Amino acid sequence: MRRIILITGGQSSGKSLYAEQRALELSPEPVYVATARAEGMEARIDRHRARRGPGWTTIEEPLRLGHLDLTGRVALIDCVTLWLTNLLLETESNPVAVVFAAAERELNTLTAHPATYIFVTNEVGLGGVAASALARDFADLQGRVNQLLAARADEVTLVVSGIPVKIK
Repeated sequence: MRRIILITGGQSSGKSLYAEQRALELSPEPVYVATARAEGMEARIDRHRARRGPGWTTIEEPLRLGHLDLTGRVALIDCVTLWLTNLLLETESNPVAVVFAAAERELNTLTAHPATYIFVTNEVGLGGVAASALARDFADLQGRVNQLLAARADEVTLVVSGIPVKIK
Protein backbone atom coordinates (compact mmCIF):
# COMPACT_ATOMS: atom_id res chain seq x y z
CA MET A 1 0.00 0.00 0.00
CA ARG A 2 1.26 3.48 -0.87
CA ARG A 3 1.30 6.25 1.73
CA ILE A 4 2.50 9.82 1.22
CA ILE A 5 3.46 12.13 4.06
CA LEU A 6 4.42 15.74 3.26
CA ILE A 7 6.38 17.78 5.78
CA THR A 8 6.78 21.45 4.93
CA GLY A 9 8.06 24.61 6.55
CA GLY A 10 10.64 27.34 6.33
CA GLN A 11 14.38 26.87 6.03
CA SER A 12 15.90 25.47 9.26
CA SER A 13 12.44 25.14 10.83
CA GLY A 14 13.09 21.63 12.17
CA LYS A 15 11.27 19.79 9.41
CA SER A 16 14.08 17.33 8.63
CA LEU A 17 14.44 16.33 12.27
CA TYR A 18 10.69 15.87 12.56
CA ALA A 19 10.65 13.83 9.32
CA GLU A 20 13.44 11.59 10.64
CA GLN A 21 11.47 10.98 13.84
CA ARG A 22 8.33 10.11 11.84
CA ALA A 23 10.32 7.70 9.64
CA LEU A 24 11.72 5.93 12.71
CA GLU A 25 8.22 5.65 14.18
CA LEU A 26 7.22 3.77 11.03
CA SER A 27 10.33 1.61 10.51
CA PRO A 28 13.48 0.69 12.44
CA GLU A 29 15.41 0.75 9.13
CA PRO A 30 14.17 3.60 6.95
CA VAL A 31 15.70 4.78 3.70
CA TYR A 32 17.06 8.31 3.41
CA VAL A 33 16.99 9.66 -0.14
CA ALA A 34 19.41 12.60 -0.26
CA THR A 35 18.68 15.00 -3.10
CA ALA A 36 21.39 17.54 -2.26
CA ARG A 37 24.56 17.85 -4.24
CA ALA A 38 27.41 17.78 -1.74
CA GLU A 39 29.36 20.78 -3.06
CA GLY A 40 29.38 23.41 -0.31
CA MET A 41 27.07 21.41 1.96
CA GLU A 42 29.54 18.89 3.38
CA ALA A 43 29.28 20.07 7.01
CA ARG A 44 25.48 20.06 6.92
CA ILE A 45 25.44 16.58 5.34
CA ASP A 46 27.86 15.28 8.00
CA ARG A 47 25.62 16.67 10.78
CA HIS A 48 22.55 15.03 9.29
CA ARG A 49 24.31 11.67 8.85
CA ALA A 50 25.58 11.70 12.43
CA ARG A 51 22.12 12.57 13.73
CA ARG A 52 20.47 9.74 11.76
CA GLY A 53 22.86 7.05 12.92
CA PRO A 54 23.62 3.62 11.46
CA GLY A 55 20.08 2.21 11.08
CA TRP A 56 19.41 4.17 7.92
CA THR A 57 20.09 3.20 4.32
CA THR A 58 21.20 6.28 2.39
CA ILE A 59 20.65 6.73 -1.34
CA GLU A 60 22.05 9.82 -3.02
CA GLU A 61 19.87 10.84 -5.96
CA PRO A 62 19.90 14.51 -6.97
CA LEU A 63 17.76 14.16 -10.13
CA ARG A 64 16.09 10.88 -11.13
CA LEU A 65 13.81 9.93 -8.25
CA GLY A 66 11.71 7.87 -10.66
CA HIS A 67 14.58 5.39 -11.05
CA LEU A 68 14.24 4.31 -7.43
CA ASP A 69 12.21 1.27 -6.41
CA LEU A 70 11.50 1.62 -2.70
CA THR A 71 8.77 -1.02 -2.59
CA GLY A 72 7.82 -1.97 0.94
CA ARG A 73 10.14 0.59 2.55
CA VAL A 74 9.70 3.77 4.52
CA ALA A 75 11.58 6.39 2.53
CA LEU A 76 12.40 9.93 3.55
CA ILE A 77 13.06 12.16 0.54
CA ASP A 78 15.00 15.20 1.77
CA CYS A 79 14.42 17.56 0.21
CA VAL A 80 12.07 18.45 -2.61
CA THR A 81 13.42 22.01 -2.75
CA LEU A 82 17.00 20.94 -3.49
CA TRP A 83 15.74 18.31 -5.94
CA LEU A 84 13.74 20.96 -7.85
CA THR A 85 16.77 23.25 -7.86
CA ASN A 86 18.78 20.45 -9.47
CA LEU A 87 16.05 19.81 -12.06
CA LEU A 88 15.77 23.50 -12.86
CA LEU A 89 19.52 23.84 -13.36
CA GLU A 90 19.63 20.69 -15.55
CA THR A 91 16.92 21.99 -17.88
CA GLU A 92 18.47 24.15 -20.59
CA SER A 93 15.59 26.53 -21.19
CA ASN A 94 14.21 26.03 -17.66
CA PRO A 95 10.64 27.30 -18.09
CA VAL A 96 8.51 26.41 -15.10
CA ALA A 97 6.06 24.35 -17.15
CA VAL A 98 8.81 22.10 -18.55
CA VAL A 99 10.47 21.52 -15.18
CA PHE A 100 7.10 20.97 -13.49
CA ALA A 101 6.17 18.32 -16.08
CA ALA A 102 9.52 16.56 -15.53
CA ALA A 103 9.07 16.70 -11.76
CA GLU A 104 5.53 15.32 -12.00
CA ARG A 105 6.73 12.41 -14.19
CA GLU A 106 9.52 11.57 -11.72
CA LEU A 107 7.12 11.72 -8.74
CA ASN A 108 4.50 9.61 -10.53
CA THR A 109 7.07 6.94 -11.35
CA LEU A 110 8.59 6.96 -7.86
CA THR A 111 5.29 6.75 -6.00
CA ALA A 112 3.83 4.08 -8.29
CA HIS A 113 5.63 1.57 -6.05
CA PRO A 114 3.85 0.61 -2.82
CA ALA A 115 5.88 2.25 -0.05
CA THR A 116 5.62 4.98 2.56
CA TYR A 117 7.09 8.20 1.22
CA ILE A 118 7.94 11.09 3.52
CA PHE A 119 8.70 14.21 1.48
CA VAL A 120 10.41 17.21 3.09
CA THR A 121 9.90 20.52 1.30
CA ASN A 122 10.25 24.25 1.86
CA GLU A 123 7.58 26.91 1.74
CA VAL A 124 9.71 29.30 -0.30
CA GLY A 125 6.90 31.78 -1.00
CA LEU A 126 6.35 32.78 2.62
CA GLY A 127 9.13 35.36 2.49
CA GLY A 128 7.59 37.67 -0.10
CA VAL A 129 8.12 38.20 -3.81
CA ALA A 130 11.67 37.64 -5.04
CA ALA A 131 13.51 40.35 -6.97
CA SER A 132 14.84 38.18 -9.84
CA ALA A 133 12.79 36.45 -12.51
CA LEU A 134 14.57 33.13 -11.89
CA ALA A 135 13.79 33.27 -8.16
CA ARG A 136 10.12 34.09 -8.89
CA ASP A 137 9.96 31.21 -11.38
CA PHE A 138 11.47 28.88 -8.81
CA ALA A 139 8.97 29.96 -6.14
CA ASP A 140 6.15 29.26 -8.63
CA LEU A 141 7.62 25.85 -9.45
CA GLN A 142 8.08 24.96 -5.77
CA GLY A 143 4.56 26.09 -4.98
CA ARG A 144 3.05 24.00 -7.78
CA VAL A 145 4.98 20.87 -6.77
CA ASN A 146 4.08 21.40 -3.10
CA GLN A 147 0.41 21.66 -4.08
CA LEU A 148 0.69 18.48 -6.16
CA LEU A 149 2.27 16.57 -3.28
CA ALA A 150 -0.17 17.96 -0.72
CA ALA A 151 -3.15 16.93 -2.85
CA ARG A 152 -1.81 13.37 -3.06
CA ALA A 153 -0.65 13.19 0.56
CA ASP A 154 -2.39 11.21 3.24
CA GLU A 155 -0.83 13.49 5.84
CA VAL A 156 0.58 17.04 5.68
CA THR A 157 2.49 18.71 8.53
CA LEU A 158 3.80 22.26 8.69
CA VAL A 159 6.81 22.68 10.99
CA VAL A 160 7.14 26.14 12.52
CA SER A 161 10.06 26.90 14.88
CA GLY A 162 10.46 23.18 15.57
CA ILE A 163 6.76 22.65 16.32
CA PRO A 164 4.82 20.32 13.99
CA VAL A 165 1.33 21.56 13.10
CA LYS A 166 -0.95 19.01 11.43
CA ILE A 167 -2.54 20.44 8.28
CA LYS A 168 -4.10 17.32 6.75
